Amino acid sequence: MSKHHHVTSQTALPPLKSGPHDKRLGLISLVACFGGLLFGYDTGVANGAEGPMAEELGLNLIQIGVVISSLVFAAAVGALVGGQISDAWGRRKSILLLAVLFFFGTMLVVFSPGGAEHGTFSPAGFAILVAGRIMLGLAVGGASTVVPVYLAELAPYEIRGSITGRNELAIVSGQLAAFVVNAIIASTLGGTVDGIWRIMFAVCALPALALFLGMLRMPESPRWLVEKRRYAEALKVLKTVRSSDRALAEINDVERIADEERGQGHTGLRALLSNKWLIRIVLVGIGVAMAQQLTGINSIMYYGTRVLEESGMTAQQAVLANIAFGVVAVIGGVFALRNMDRIDRRTTFTIGLSLTTVCHILIALAGMFLPEGTALRPIIIMVLVVAFVLSMQSFLNVAVWVWLAEIFPLHMRGLGIGISVFFGWGTNGVLTLLFPSLVSGIGITSSFFIFAGIGVLALIFVITQVPETRGRSLESLEEDVSTGAIYAVRANDSVPAAE
Repeated sequence: MSKHHHVTSQTALPPLKSGPHDKRLGLISLVACFGGLLFGYDTGVANGAEGPMAEELGLNLIQIGVVISSLVFAAAVGALVGGQISDAWGRRKSILLLAVLFFFGTMLVVFSPGGAEHGTFSPAGFAILVAGRIMLGLAVGGASTVVPVYLAELAPYEIRGSITGRNELAIVSGQLAAFVVNAIIASTLGGTVDGIWRIMFAVCALPALALFLGMLRMPESPRWLVEKRRYAEALKVLKTVRSSDRALAEINDVERIADEERGQGHTGLRALLSNKWLIRIVLVGIGVAMAQQLTGINSIMYYGTRVLEESGMTAQQAVLANIAFGVVAVIGGVFALRNMDRIDRRTTFTIGLSLTTVCHILIALAGMFLPEGTALRPIIIMVLVVAFVLSMQSFLNVAVWVWLAEIFPLHMRGLGIGISVFFGWGTNGVLTLLFPSLVSGIGITSSFFIFAGIGVLALIFVITQVPETRGRSLESLEEDVSTGAIYAVRANDSVPAAE
């Protein structure tokens, strides 16, 4: 396909106009982002609940590791299966199913029985607790693939980055909410009420209900409807989130590409395996998802208090300081959303990985040169970890989820993002299992030097392999990804949105 072809196919779309459809798109993205909020809360809540839970249920360190990481490994499966279910069954129905899983997973965790006496281990209670965490994990993984795809397919390409990126902002807001709720519950009820960790987890049930009731009123993705040849429904939905002329032009584009794909006779996994360019883009997607996790961001989000205690803080100081990670993550997320449609995705990745790698090196050096026991050591390490979380959120996390939601062709979008995120969650799971042993075994310095080395490799990968997606319609990207033309159009040569 010639470069010129894409400029024409894209400029044929009438410009965006404001109108009542803007409010509708805003409402849809707000409701769908409850999926992200639940994802964040369910992954963050363990950060303050693990102590009281271990004490009441008599869990040892290995069992705590199983409880925390079972969610993460289940999320890998949820991402893979959720993507495929959403390709077959629809994005909206899949999100409704996830809301049900979030609710019942929460119930299992909250009502998992302890032993006969406080602090005694109950094998049945432990099994119910882990089952609940696995159910939550399936929901979290499914939400991590289905919600960004749903948003990307509903958003106009000019503002797709900031609409899809709202989900990542909802995730970090959920994590912050979990840290704050945990701190409030611990400081008001700690010591007076038994089982406060159950209350911490029970809060998750509310957004799950909101997601379910909200999604009942939301439309299906118009691009998914076209893929299923339900053209009239697709146009009807698109007209609620676009001006009328824009909806018509866009639906024609989507139909044309979907027909071309069908004409080649393959969709989904068969199409993927029969096209070397699709195999390549899935491998690049896996690389991007793994690079995001290998910065160690989730080790901080799950075990932040542990890192701060290791650096010399008391347990009380660490729980309070941990809230700072949640706050800067949200600030970084807001900053990222503002720039999502202004700065190229590749540039954003490069800035982000450069900053996180520098932070890793500085944390390692601080651990090396500031002797244990000095008053400055925990403060400097905390400031550097906060800088790391801020760089991660401002440049990497939002951009990674947006890029993954837009790079894959329609007929395999759920599958493509599902495979990529499966590897991301898998990497996250291995780190979640090993991180506490790593920090206590080889110390902060060596742990963060390892992260820095991986960061350098990730930078080389992004600069040489990742194609640009900003300012292009999903349909023009789809043609370029399927033919390999996307690799010929490098960052300095990308198609401007308003050409």
